[in-house]
Parts: sequence; C-alpha cells; structure tokens
Amino acid sequence: MTQTAASEKKRLKLYLITGLSGAGKSSALKVLEDLGYEAIDNLPVTLLPNVVDLVLSDGKQDSRPALAIGIDARTRNFQPDKILESLATLRARDDITVKILFFDSSNETLAKRFTETRRKHPMAQDRQVTDGIIRERRMMDIIRAEADFLFDTSGVGIQELRQTLSHQFEREHGGELSIMISSFAYPKGLPRDADLVFDVRFLQNPHYVADLKALTGLDPAVQDYVAADPRFETFWTKISDLIFFLLPEYKEEGKSYLKIAFGCTGGRHRSVTLAEKMAQSLNKNGYKANLYHRELMIKE
Repeated sequence: MTQTAASEKKRLKLYLITGLSGAGKSSALKVLEDLGYEAIDNLPVTLLPNVVDLVLSDGKQDSRPALAIGIDARTRNFQPDKILESLATLRARDDITVKILFFDSSNETLAKRFTETRRKHPMAQDRQVTDGIIRERRMMDIIRAEADFLFDTSGVGIQELRQTLSHQFEREHGGELSIMISSFAYPKGLPRDADLVFDVRFLQNPHYVADLKALTGLDPAVQDYVAADPRFETFWTKISDLIFFLLPEYKEEGKSYLKIAFGCTGGRHRSVTLAEKMAQSLNKNGYKANLYHRELMIKE
C-alpha cells in the first residue's frame, strides 16, 4: 500500500448529527453507533477537537476510524456560528473527512411528536411547543444551509430511517455504489429521499382480482399477473436501460448511495413486483441492491 493510500485509509470519518429537536437525530446517532461509529451525543463543541485527536491517536482504533457526534439546542453554549467555525477548522485538516447530517421535519410533524410523547421542547420550556419549534428553526437555518446531507423525516417511520441510514453510511462499502430499491403507495406520499421515482399505476392492478387482492408483489401469482400486462415488457426494458446507463455515471461522480422508488396506488402489488424485479436484476449484474417495501412494513 502506498503512503497516500495508507493515509487515506487512516483518515477519520467525522459525521456531525444535528437538526431540529424531534426530527430523528437520536435515532440516527443510534443507527451509526450500530454501524460501528463511535457515537457521542450532546458534546460541547469546544471539546470536539480534543475528541478527534483522541480517536486518531488511539493505537487500538481500527484502520478506518469513524466518529458520530450529536450536537443540538440542548448542547451547552450552543451557538451555530461558532459550530461552523470549529467545523471549518477541522475540514482544513488532511486527516479528517467532515460531513454534516441535518435532520428536519415539518412544524406540524414536530409538534405532533412532542404532543404524543408529552416532552417539553428544549426551547419552549414556558411556552407553546410551536413557539419553540419556530425559534429553533430560525436559529438552525445557518447550519442547515451548510449541511452535506438533509433528511426530512416527516411521515418517515423509524424502520425506514434506519434502512436509509444503514445503507447510505455503511463504513466498509469499498467504494461501491450502495442501492436501495423501495416500493410505496402514492396516496401515502412519495419517499422524500428518493433519487429516482417511477410511477407504475398504469399497469393492470391485481387489487381488482379476487384471488390476488390479499396477496402482494412478493407472491409469484401477482408478479405473473403484472408481467402479463402488454405494456410491461416495453416499460421494463426502457427503465432497465436507463438505470443501467445511469449507475456507472453516478459512481463516476462519486455518489455512494442511490435510492430508486416504484410507486402504485396501494403500494402492495405492482410497485412491489417492480422493486423486486429490479433488485434481482441489479444484484445479478454485480451491484449491491437492498429492498424496502414501505407499505408492507406498516401493520394495518
């Protein structure tokens, strides 16, 4: 291994986990911890350089050190401009790769979460939750504008968030493009973090076939029915050609994660069928593709 390669391998991967209270930061930090990152929550920003140096100097640390730090409005002396100044200093070092992961949700979603959990908002101890949300959003705008990754968790369950983060931030991906293939129902909203979305509602719907209605796109009978649509083969050929053309271009650009979503009316038949078929095709051709069927994960 060359000196340059060895240096790159030892570079510390530092992720700053921040965003609005109630938007999923704690869950995200836990996911990264499960992926092997050293995770520290609510760290005063003045201590960040010391922690970085400690991790890099630890002789027992693995060859690909990785650190996830949670910082938000609860943090002592929280000042967004000072945080960005500290991160700029760290970004200038040649032994660290720094990324900001910002978690956000709509004001309505955040208010609902605080109401359901009966927690007080950290910036609304003596006032309405909505006041704290608005105040925090204004304060966090400066950091949001500098974020490398934005995650809107409105309408996103913990399982979907875990799936997304797990595949996007795997520590040992070897430079390969990690691909998530998902299915969803249009009436329940588009996946907010999808890169490519395909609408398959024009295909014949198994929902209206008595013997198929209770099944899903995981069942061969449903898959055969969807594939029997006269338009299916042409559609499949065109989107396959498009995706296989795009993948090496994305990889060349340096993209490490791609989410492709297929949507239909109920998210249980046609979209699942296409997602399954696409994942199988990608894996067969040497890509790393994982599956997530959003509506099948939701218990009725």
